[in-house]
Amino acid sequence: MKRKVLVATGLIFIVIQFFRIDKNIPTSDSSLDFITVGQVPDDIQHILKNSCYDCHSNQTKYPWYAEIAPLSWWIGHHIEEGREHLNFSEWGNYSEKSKTHKLEECYEEIDEGEMPMTAYSLVHASARLQDPEKGELIRWLKSKVISSK
Repeated sequence: MKRKVLVATGLIFIVIQFFRIDKNIPTSDSSLDFITVGQVPDDIQHILKNSCYDCHSNQTKYPWYAEIAPLSWWIGHHIEEGREHLNFSEWGNYSEKSKTHKLEECYEEIDEGEMPMTAYSLVHASARLQDPEKGELIRWLKSKVISSK
């Protein structure tokens, strides 16, 4: 009985590997990217690219484990959802009102420790925001909101 369960589990695991996520990186106009449009300073660019861009831009760098189902499905879903909420690569397409709202959401999520997501930070230690980085990013995002009003 145990052997049948192990064989069945193994076969299911093998079969699900054929159901791949779409890892095509959407093309985008770099002139619309947040870093270009927002004239983002280098130190803030580094934080954003390191902690945000994998899920919130068209510049996703898929890790090796994004090849293994069902983990790949979970990762793909997070990226899809992240881009749906905020896509830095499409920043220039947002209305001014939407930009302001998204910036406010950004610093609130960061301040509350919701972003970057814990699951992402656990695997990507370099994406974890230390207090000085967190403070610097929040201050800069808030300054962008103030200047946009």
